Amino acid sequence: MGNTAVVVGGGIGGLAAAIGLHRIGWEVTVLERASTLADAGAAISLAANGLRALDELGVGEAVRKASRGQYSGGTRTPRGAWLTRMDGSALEKSVGTPIMGVPRSTLHRLLRASLPERSLVSGRAVLRVEQTGPGTVRVDCADTVLTADLVVAADGVGSTVRSRLLPDHPGPVYSGSTVLRALTEHAVDLRTDFELTWGRGAEFGHIALSDGRAEWHAVLRHPASTRFADPLAELRRRFHDWHPPIPALLDATRPEAVLHHDVNELRTPLPSYAVGRIALLGDAAHAMTPNLGQGACQALEDAVTLAAALGTDPTVEAALARYDTERRPRSQSVARAARQAGRMGHQLSHPLAVPLRNTAMRLTPSRIATRMILRHHAWTPPSLP
Repeated sequence: MGNTAVVVGGGIGGLAAAIGLHRIGWEVTVLERASTLADAGAAISLAANGLRALDELGVGEAVRKASRGQYSGGTRTPRGAWLTRMDGSALEKSVGTPIMGVPRSTLHRLLRASLPERSLVSGRAVLRVEQTGPGTVRVDCADTVLTADLVVAADGVGSTVRSRLLPDHPGPVYSGSTVLRALTEHAVDLRTDFELTWGRGAEFGHIALSDGRAEWHAVLRHPASTRFADPLAELRRRFHDWHPPIPALLDATRPEAVLHHDVNELRTPLPSYAVGRIALLGDAAHAMTPNLGQGACQALEDAVTLAAALGTDPTVEAALARYDTERRPRSQSVARAARQAGRMGHQLSHPLAVPLRNTAMRLTPSRIATRMILRHHAWTPPSLP
């Protein structure tokens, strides 16, 4: 009988981990607590590091075909002045690909298609995970008990597995920002593939998709759990005088399509990404703010690194130690950089600091800006055996 693994969580990181384990010959079961796979979350940008991880998992080509390259755009002020310009062609020349925009539902569907259908079990909330012997981990669900050689906890920022494994860790905290996002109902006339607009204490951005629609997001500074009776009306009020195409993007959106989530993060780094034969992955290990667009990419890096270690190291324990050694410093560094980017971006609101920031951005040579991006994108995945 071969090695067995249970992956807790059927999101991007969990599915990618399951694909990696399946490719190295493990028998994998993915437990997803949601009974219906809604694939919510609008759209996502995938940088070169995430795409390379998908290539190693065997799904990169399919994801690229369903995506749109982000070649034009940049960062603007609410009145429309450019602070920085993005050169997707230069980025492609440096790392082999531009940033790609794809609907989350499409990415989820492509990842699921790479697994045996029986691998994914929905409607199963995990109540307890514990190592019951030197080589056995027990997973308790409401009506099922599973045993495995390995458990991968990919159950998100509010991970219940993490809270039980590391009870002394403070857990996730509110970043101070809340995000509203949606896909437009129909195609929108856009001049650029990607834009961010930074105002005082607010951000609005869009990603153009391959079918002509767009994903937009609005980040606001509000107390945690703030909600609006009519989110779309609130955004129209808040952004009505910001530059085009922001009002048009809102007008092309159905009110019921707007998603609203607070941005929580693991501000206190975890001391380890593995305890016994239980590995933490993705947001469960390093939930970060979205300011660098690296959350999903780091989860994909986790998945490939974990599978490569398990496929080559002599024991599960040695593989998990290697996984922790390779992933924890990099992912926690990216998380710190994302937090800092937010402080210099939409979180900046002081009337003197904002124009100083804007001037500094205008004066920064494009090659330096590209070099800063490459610091996170230039990652080479380990090869799966």
